[in-house]
Amino acid sequence: MKVLVADDEKDIRRLVVFTLERAGFEIVEAVDGQEALQLATEIHPDIILLDVMMPYMDGYEVCKKLRDIPEMKDIPVLFLSAKAQNYEIGEGMDAGATDYVIKPFIPRELAAKVKSLVGMK
Repeated sequence: MKVLVADDEKDIRRLVVFTLERAGFEIVEAVDGQEALQLATEIHPDIILLDVMMPYMDGYEVCKKLRDIPEMKDIPVLFLSAKAQNYEIGEGMDAGATDYVIKPFIPRELAAKVKSLVGMK
């Protein structure tokens, strides 16, 4: 299973990559919203993890653009963000997210959620 992880914070990205690789996923990394959108359309991952606050294009905009592409509209999108207010989570869901995880997160719980979203045991 291929996962696209988009986060501009290097330490967070490393933790997510480490966590998901240990859970058996193949990881592709993006450092900003523009790169995330480009990579998603090139590799067609099984799931996409997006930070909200990224350079060039925020996660909300990336998600909206992905949902407008027919072959990308059914790929699960999981927001992984420090933006924890109800209206911010709602904005993520309105953008087309499948789910939303608030930073800081528990690595084991993140891996379990990703597995669940892609139907992996």
